Amino acid sequence: MFIGSPCPIRCGSFGGMDSLAFDQSGLPAMPPGPPHQEQHATSSPLVRDLVIGTADGLTVPFALAAGLSGAVAANPLIVTAGLAELAAGCIAMGLGGYLAARSEADRYASEYRREWDETADYPARERWEVAAIFHRQGLRGDTLQAATEAICADRQRWVDFMMRFELELSAPTPGEAPRSALRIGGSYVAGGMVPLLPYMLLDDTPRALLVSSLVTGLALLAFGWLRARATGMPRLAGALQTAVIGAVAAGAAFGIARLVSG
Repeated sequence: MFIGSPCPIRCGSFGGMDSLAFDQSGLPAMPPGPPHQEQHATSSPLVRDLVIGTADGLTVPFALAAGLSGAVAANPLIVTAGLAELAAGCIAMGLGGYLAARSEADRYASEYRREWDETADYPARERWEVAAIFHRQGLRGDTLQAATEAICADRQRWVDFMMRFELELSAPTPGEAPRSALRIGGSYVAGGMVPLLPYMLLDDTPRALLVSSLVTGLALLAFGWLRARATGMPRLAGALQTAVIGAVAAGAAFGIARLVSG
């Protein structure tokens, strides 16, 4: 919406398309669009944390179990080592997620205070920066001036605009740090139980390794497909990429263990 216009404003036509009529009440109704559904990425802190925790949970314990299978033939020992690694990994991954989220929140708060002070100490410079952002988007003349004045008329909106479009920072969700730690740690444990379950249920180590490899491979393919869907990547490529990474890690661990154990 353009503020301060005395009459409805029409967007110029592009490619023979009809113009849109704007007035002071806001946007008009959405016109008809293409019949297909656009695929938008749905990445978010929740998706990010689940991806981080599950990816490492499926890969690291799987590589550890495969490596131990190449050195020893004792499933209870493999399960014990795997559970110990799950506990340590859960704590480490959760703590890492907590610190990362806290760092983002602290940085946002610090930059927000700085921008708030600068709008009071250097208002002309900050107004120019708003105008420069709009200018890069193609606004000129009266439209540029009207948009700049509309943003700068409210100080909080002004600072929020600078945070989003100058510094490219989004406001963190309150309490995000502990939730991030729980999501990452929990998804790490959930993912890590997949390769360990065959060793808990079967007595024969080679057979447990085979079943663990098959189950974990399918889980990695499914997880890679879901991750690609959530982030807008090609789904087949995402599934294969995730499975290959897990297979390489487990194969390397198994081979090294066999070499060391003779």
